[in-house]
Amino acid sequence: VQLQASGGGLVQTGGSLTLSCAASGLTFSNYTMGWFRQAPGKEREFVVAVNWSSGITLFADSVKGRLTVSKHTAKNTVYLQMNDLKPEDTAVYYCAADPRGPYTLRDGVADYWGQGTQVTVSS
Repeated sequence: VQLQASGGGLVQTGGSLTLSCAASGLTFSNYTMGWFRQAPGKEREFVVAVNWSSGITLFADSVKGRLTVSKHTAKNTVYLQMNDLKPEDTAVYYCAADPRGPYTLRDGVADYWGQGTQVTVSS
């Protein structure tokens, strides 16, 4: 399994970005997909976990209502649409995949991690 994250960049407060996570070696029906982020000097934190087989999506409280997760099955790619971005959203964002459920991924347990993509929100 390989995960390739992309789509980060510099955006102003209130702006939007869409991150992509291209996956190979897995099928979404058998995996929970998720995103985490790590700001400078801080620990990695959970952002979102989605399991399409169960229909369960978990969001961190800090991003609820501003983020949407979707997938393109043919491209084996997961998208994270981020709206109304705030300076505190500035971080390196990582995608993750795990064959267990979304609650396990929410706890930071994942078999596979992608490289990060930098998101910077200017005030």
